Amino acid sequence: MSAMKHLIVLDLASVGPAARASRILADFGMQVIKVAPVSAKGAKQVDPVFHAYGAGRGMRRMRVDLKADKGRRLIRHLASFADVLIESYRPGVAARLGVGHEELCALNPRLVYCSTSGYGQDGPYAGWVGHDINYQALSGYLACTAPDAEGVPALPGATIADGAGGGMHAALSIVAALLERSHTGQGKYLDVSVTDGMLNLMSLYVDQYLATGEDTRPGSGVLTGKFAWYGVYQTRDGKFISVGAIEGHFFRNLCRLLELEQFAERQYDVAAQSEMRAAFRARFLSRDRDEWVALLAAADTCVAPVLSVPEVCADPHLRARGDFVTAVHTERGEFEQLAPTLAGCERTPPPHAVRPAAHTDTDDILRAAALSAAEIATLREEGCIE
Repeated sequence: MSAMKHLIVLDLASVGPAARASRILADFGMQVIKVAPVSAKGAKQVDPVFHAYGAGRGMRRMRVDLKADKGRRLIRHLASFADVLIESYRPGVAARLGVGHEELCALNPRLVYCSTSGYGQDGPYAGWVGHDINYQALSGYLACTAPDAEGVPALPGATIADGAGGGMHAALSIVAALLERSHTGQGKYLDVSVTDGMLNLMSLYVDQYLATGEDTRPGSGVLTGKFAWYGVYQTRDGKFISVGAIEGHFFRNLCRLLELEQFAERQYDVAAQSEMRAAFRARFLSRDRDEWVALLAAADTCVAPVLSVPEVCADPHLRARGDFVTAVHTERGEFEQLAPTLAGCERTPPPHAVRPAAHTDTDDILRAAALSAAEIATLREEGCIE
């Protein structure tokens, strides 16, 4: 998007929600500069594998030693003309390093400063460390997930806390703050809590409890398995099919095509659900998954196959949508990666040239920031940059 192309984002994070956010911002055209520690002092920071987070597509990269005075001064200098800074340190760490929001926003009042953390910058749990599963647990998400055979909430198949509760949450908040800045001229500090973002995703159930006192558990509601027509069924070939026939006319279509029309007028009859579920289970076991998809998916029944990741990558619909693009690694050769898939992104970018992990754009970035060749050479000699 042309309106985004002049915006400069400094991303001080390497993985997790902040990296998801900068991936989104870069896909929308912002100039993202990934700032990592120098290799000698980056032991606590994880460098993602070469193919993760879009393999650095559309981003520049530099390494800076934030433990050195000159390194901190360099980040403050870059922040003085940046539009956005994203960090994911534990609460208080950025301030101790001299790159906290109060200091940088004083230097650049137009800066949108985004702190991403698991539990937020304040509150009793602010100092806790965590990962995706922990934020799902605290938000109530895991308690609403169907349990395994031992009654334990099953592990979700995607990192939705990092991706949506954190990354999309941060990206949306950043874009909103930039829009507000276009009217006020002032930047903003954003305290992005991944757990808060997960609460937003859980709003249907949280609001239900707050308004009515009704709890949501596996099997207690439409979306958590109470009814036979919203669930997953195994097919003859050992694969699975998903059914989500919520609306009455879709449910009746499903019953007709499954030749189970005795249930067509009993959709919400709680007493009929066990019998209905057993009938659905037996019927779906009579054919292979793709046979059922061919019969049902285009017939207004709200049915879709449960695809494995390899099947996803070969799916004709996703291929037709342009959801995969080509990348070329200097050492590993050509491979495919997920395209910028969010609405409004460029779906057909040219092949992305993936640089080796040791490559940086430090000199180009610093020259653009008005540092002289001599200043850059001194910083490199002193180990402040790579």
